[in-house]
Amino acid sequence: MTNINPESATPPAADAPGSEPGGGQQGRPPSQRKRSPLPWITAAVAVIALTGGLVIWAPWQHPPLLRPAGLAAGRSTTSSVAFHWAKPATGPDPDKYVILYGGAVVGSVPGTVTSYRKTGLYPNTAYTYRVVAVRGGQRSAQSTELTLKTATPPLPAARWQGPWTVHVKIVQGGGALLGPRPLRWDDYWQVSPQCAAGPCTVRIHGTFNGRDFTATLARAGAVYTGTTVASSFTCGPPHGRIHEQSTLKFRVTLTAASGGPGGAWTASSWAGRLRASVAYASTTAFYCPAFHLTADLAGTQ
Repeated sequence: MTNINPESATPPAADAPGSEPGGGQQGRPPSQRKRSPLPWITAAVAVIALTGGLVIWAPWQHPPLLRPAGLAAGRSTTSSVAFHWAKPATGPDPDKYVILYGGAVVGSVPGTVTSYRKTGLYPNTAYTYRVVAVRGGQRSAQSTELTLKTATPPLPAARWQGPWTVHVKIVQGGGALLGPRPLRWDDYWQVSPQCAAGPCTVRIHGTFNGRDFTATLARAGAVYTGTTVASSFTCGPPHGRIHEQSTLKFRVTLTAASGGPGGAWTASSWAGRLRASVAYASTTAFYCPAFHLTADLAGTQ
């Protein structure tokens, strides 16, 4: 009988493809079999890590939509304001920015633009805005408020127009007039510029001493002057009074202005002086002496 050396026995069959060298996994208990590292790699990618304040997100998640920051004023005019803000610190640009005034959208710019100008505003007026970023239909939080003010035009650029209450106070020559002292009353004027826009000559339809007059006043800067003739006073007994002819000489100076509809710069107050020269008049029964008086005027709306 031939002895067989155990070391020369036929070796085991070669390992099947994919098996570990020196033998497959078939004979090992399930707890000892090695697993592919692929599931662990995939899980690691999906984890959001916070390290040193750096946020890392999974590649299929949208980057956070940051609210606009760094709002700052730009150049303002009498009818417009401008401002700008910073680009996002991280992440892509938004699709667009929308501009809010009083909570309502008043404009927008593409996401690559970080500035805005609003026109058609009132002069010398404050406006407050916020900015919101928009991406994929989602909105960021609103930015902090930014208050801007339009520039103030010079007073002579104001347009003198509209209805006015005119406060009259006689300061000289009132001795010929009857009534309680001091002599003062209110009259009413309608001021109509003789041009389509801006300051210019005006036409006044008003009252002085409660009696109608019409006058044209020419403009020189913020000052308007003109003369007219009217029947501003009466003289004589009740049954036969004379309407005395008066020459009225006006000088009016605008004292304040404000923004009006459509961005117009319009007068909001004025002061002036009126000098009245009243002619001599008579009938067969009586006469009315000539006299002169001076009145201070102040217009309010």
